[in-house]
Amino acid sequence: MKKLLFAVLILYSTFSYAQTLPSDKKTDFVFPDNSWEYVKDPSAQGWDTAKLSKLKQFIIDSANTTGMMVIQHGKVIFSYGDLKELSYIASCRKSVLSILYGPFVENGKINLNSTLEQLNIDDINGLLPIEKKATIRNLLTSRSGVYHEPSYSGDEYAIAPKRGSVKPGSFFLYNNWDFNLAGYLFEKLSGIGIYDAVDSMLAQPLNMEDWDKKIQQKAADTLKSIYPAYPMWFSTRDMARIGYLMLRNGQWKGKQITPKNWVHTITTPFTSFKEITEFKAPYYKDGAYIRYFGYGYLWWVWDSPNNKGVYDGAYTAQGNFGQYITVLPALDLVIAHKTKAAYERYTSNYLTILTKLIAANNSELSTKDK
Repeated sequence: MKKLLFAVLILYSTFSYAQTLPSDKKTDFVFPDNSWEYVKDPSAQGWDTAKLSKLKQFIIDSANTTGMMVIQHGKVIFSYGDLKELSYIASCRKSVLSILYGPFVENGKINLNSTLEQLNIDDINGLLPIEKKATIRNLLTSRSGVYHEPSYSGDEYAIAPKRGSVKPGSFFLYNNWDFNLAGYLFEKLSGIGIYDAVDSMLAQPLNMEDWDKKIQQKAADTLKSIYPAYPMWFSTRDMARIGYLMLRNGQWKGKQITPKNWVHTITTPFTSFKEITEFKAPYYKDGAYIRYFGYGYLWWVWDSPNNKGVYDGAYTAQGNFGQYITVLPALDLVIAHKTKAAYERYTSNYLTILTKLIAANNSELSTKDK
């Protein structure tokens, strides 16, 4: 037994970054080093190369995709476009922030139950007493009940209920005021700037190829709110590293970057699909997410009845124009997708792209969903 254990340890040392999927899955996975490794023959891993070619043509003909990368077991199965260009990832920034929160929630520097009142939070023209009862958890789940105008547009502020009419925690509204304050509080309580945290906690340990801290900058109309947004610029291939970190439960080459239980928490529906559709449908009828998702902690999550088969445990970051970091644990798959925002074009059919991608996979789970 001791000899066997020693042999296993030697094997792990020799192939330090090749690991095995949990449960009964026997497929090995790897971590990228300085660059991603490409699968030479996707058909050998159960992919229909003819359908992948058709997917590429569909993207060319019918989408405004500027970059897309599909990772399975740590290797590139499919890619399209410019994968190294740094561009604005819109609301995907919020999902990145949620990853950063993890270690500080675990070490106690950030208490999710702390209220705005306890944290001495106020804003232009003041917050109402009921609004100050909102917690950090309410901010991260977009249920604060604070409908103060945000400093940065791109949310549902225009259709928000009357200020003071909603008890914190009782109502979901996609709300940039919440997200911006969550960024401010991260910096205040952790003692680290957001971009410094991305640099030291993600970019360096994940060996990001293109991240550039110098081009990152906050944005705000401080006449509306004192809490700025924290836009981020990433390349497609570095977005894929973020998704792969999440797929591997916050672990990267043996180092726990963000706690495993935190990854589970933030990608579990806090607001259910049922709640959004039954009680908020008039507000969200034009959003693609209304048809599939619940909401976790700054991540959109496939929720019942849409979380079956390949979508079991699936979740995604979403950003305006067509920015996505999608994780499908059932297929050990990550999809990073970008539409360069500067072109002011949208990729509104990302979910169709995703469906066509899954149709090209010949696994038992995928064929059940066809």
